[in-house]
Amino acid sequence: MVLMGSLREMLNPESVALIGATEKENSVGRTVLANLSRTTNRPLYPVNPHRKTILGVPCFPSIRDVPSRVSLAVIVTPAPTVPGIIEECGEAGVSVAIILSSDFKEAEIKELTEKILAVRKKFGMRTIGPNSLGVILPHNGLNATFLKTNPKPGNIALIAPVLGDAILDWGDTMGIGFSMFASLGSRIDVGYGDLIDFLTYHYSTRSLMIYMETVGDAKRFISAARGFALSKPIVVLKPGRSKAGTSFIERHAGKQTGNDHVYDAVFRRVGIVRVAEVMDLFNMAKVLDSRHLPRGPRLAVITNAGDMGIMATDTLTQLGGTLATISSSKIDKRDVFLPDQWRRDDPVDMGGESDARRYMNTLDVCLGDEGVDGILVIYTPRVFAGAMDLAQAIIQKSRKTEKPILVTWVGGARAAEGRRILLHNNIPACATPEEAVKTYLYMYRYHRNIQLIYETPTEVISTGAPLLNFLKTVVRKAIKEKKNTLTGQHALDLLKNYRIRTLRTAIVTNIDSLRREIQKVGLPLFLKIRPLHGEIEEQVIPLTVSEDVDDACRKARQRSSVEDVEIILQKQPPPNAHRLKLESRRDPEFLTVLAISPGIGGSEDACIGLPPLNQTLARRLLEGVGIYPVLKNNYVGQQALSRLEDTLLSFSNLVVDFSEIESMELVLWVGNSDVLAGDVRVTLARAYDDSTLYPHLVITPYPSHYVTTWNLPNGTEVLLRPIRPEDKLMSQEMLATLSEEALRNRYFGVRDITDDLVLRSCNMDYDREIAILAEIRDGGKKWMIGGSRLIHHPDTGKGEFAILVHDEYHGMGLGAKLIDILIGIAQDKHLKEIEGLVLSENEKMLGLCRKLGFQVKPEPDGVSKVILSLDA
Repeated sequence: MVLMGSLREMLNPESVALIGATEKENSVGRTVLANLSRTTNRPLYPVNPHRKTILGVPCFPSIRDVPSRVSLAVIVTPAPTVPGIIEECGEAGVSVAIILSSDFKEAEIKELTEKILAVRKKFGMRTIGPNSLGVILPHNGLNATFLKTNPKPGNIALIAPVLGDAILDWGDTMGIGFSMFASLGSRIDVGYGDLIDFLTYHYSTRSLMIYMETVGDAKRFISAARGFALSKPIVVLKPGRSKAGTSFIERHAGKQTGNDHVYDAVFRRVGIVRVAEVMDLFNMAKVLDSRHLPRGPRLAVITNAGDMGIMATDTLTQLGGTLATISSSKIDKRDVFLPDQWRRDDPVDMGGESDARRYMNTLDVCLGDEGVDGILVIYTPRVFAGAMDLAQAIIQKSRKTEKPILVTWVGGARAAEGRRILLHNNIPACATPEEAVKTYLYMYRYHRNIQLIYETPTEVISTGAPLLNFLKTVVRKAIKEKKNTLTGQHALDLLKNYRIRTLRTAIVTNIDSLRREIQKVGLPLFLKIRPLHGEIEEQVIPLTVSEDVDDACRKARQRSSVEDVEIILQKQPPPNAHRLKLESRRDPEFLTVLAISPGIGGSEDACIGLPPLNQTLARRLLEGVGIYPVLKNNYVGQQALSRLEDTLLSFSNLVVDFSEIESMELVLWVGNSDVLAGDVRVTLARAYDDSTLYPHLVITPYPSHYVTTWNLPNGTEVLLRPIRPEDKLMSQEMLATLSEEALRNRYFGVRDITDDLVLRSCNMDYDREIAILAEIRDGGKKWMIGGSRLIHHPDTGKGEFAILVHDEYHGMGLGAKLIDILIGIAQDKHLKEIEGLVLSENEKMLGLCRKLGFQVKPEPDGVSKVILSLDA
């Protein structure tokens, strides 16, 4: 796959220019020059208008005077000069500029921002910084920083605006190598999403560590991170959990930042592990790409020191894990040499005289026990001296099991050597039991997050509003009339149109009709007097079955002191019903979020999710709500839980459809087998953006507007629609029945179409990738007969496409139809061109492309590139 835009040239730049190079000792320019000079496999051009040579090397007055095109320019000149230099770099054809310059004044930053964005638009040049520490690519010897460290090559990438040198130094002491280090600085242009995209197809990068204070372009970050996390792990250290920490970050960023609980929800949604300490970054980045990920929170602890086992158990229970109960009926204390007093639900304390055989026998029991998800082996130096033998035995056991084995190797230099050997063999090895337990639980959460990405949801239910256009008109009219809220009746109409059941409710604006409506709703009820304008608070009058209707009407008249009010009569909820609050609100960075919380308590108790939801996501969101275990454990409660999930889905669909709604809040009453909503409040946005479909969302919903039907020449109706995660089985069925020639033409000779590959092809971010599935019905069953895919590279204006048609449906026009749909999608995304690779021997496909206006350009290795220009 072709990498995005000009950033790929930074992987191995053909030439580098240092603008601001100098001989001055201890200067940034001199330090960067020394770092760049460490490699001799590419030209390095110092640029300084005041020098003819620097350290004996010819120096050029400007980037325009450099004798060949420059791939990468590193800028270390004073802040006022940078905007002009950026323009010169763009004109000279530079692909990437890294601005190490700092200390910009507010006016200078504004000028620089305008210049960077203009140069990117005109010339396509990408810019990292300003205020960047630089970029290091150890595998090709590029060090474009002023840091003193020079990390060794490895497979971990690190993105950190600050703490970069400290983390690199720490990694070096732990024997960890890096595939990239990048400091993004102020992120005027290149942000987290850009570099994550860049690293997704970087062969040397197997995992990514990020130190993040603010996310920047949230939509781009989520889209890129989700794609990366499908194949490689991401670990994030995000400070700002406390109010004081958040305040400092906001002062540093100069703007309000997102809620920390929302960050947690985002990281879970896209498969990221969030850690709390720098050391956790290294522990996790080394082990998350392992196949040894725990399937559950139950950890068995094996130790030769009881105090260490207690510390591990305390940490495990405090952080939400479970000490495994060894339930195997095969266990015999004599076989594993366990002390007589040991109980099955304790840490396995084997005593200080334990040798390697005792450890291994006990480890075998735990590995074979269904009640154990992972094992922590704690070794402390005692009488037993065969520590290295034990390490090698653990390594051999680990290679034969999928259960994770973690080790705590306590001690000084000799223990450090043991940990190094274990880490080298992909076994998490820590110096303390607390550290090992945290690592295990991070591994478990990572597994859950990845399962959340991969998990196939149930069939999507249709919950669209039947009166969507009418409701849109009502909402937009209210905004035009500068109304801050939606009136009660229209708010109820929103819920009813999305099939959200409500408590029996009536709304009156005429006090004389109140008696009739009370009789209709029936006592007991709540009578609410809500002003339509102003800041006057709502008044609530509870009416019991013993209340006289005349008294109720009189109370309403007495309390309706303002003229413009609506009176809401709402049936009281069933007795013993659970009360929940469901709301949508806007986050400063992640836009619209969903929150569900106990009916009493503040927002700190809320469980956060991002729309759109599917059934799986709704269930995962509810798992954090206090009543979830109560409902889950009995049949009637499960019925209520199912209806609660449906309510969340409907509410999510409502929120997705209405960017005009700033926030929405309602109370849910969860009874024995039903869920009823009440007390709905809708706050409207002051303005709305209808230039895009979902301006209020950072995750693009299923693009149902691309669903259409078409007929084959024999009259068979074909449903053409974007693919969904639940299409995995249908896709596998089609692949299993394709000829070898069809597979070779589509996958270029790749024979092993793995389950993981199919799964990933059905899971995508619709903002950057769309696959269209062709589906027919035959014999009461759905069959996939073809498909096409368009991948949009956000910064190149180009898209890559591929199509596949089942052998039995060749020559029926389906291939042309699938390409035609992709052309329309590409035009919607304002792409300049789309291209694909076709085997040169595949004359049918090449002929079809020529017929549709594609240019065909032969390439090496028996393939041809087909290109269609979409410029008018």
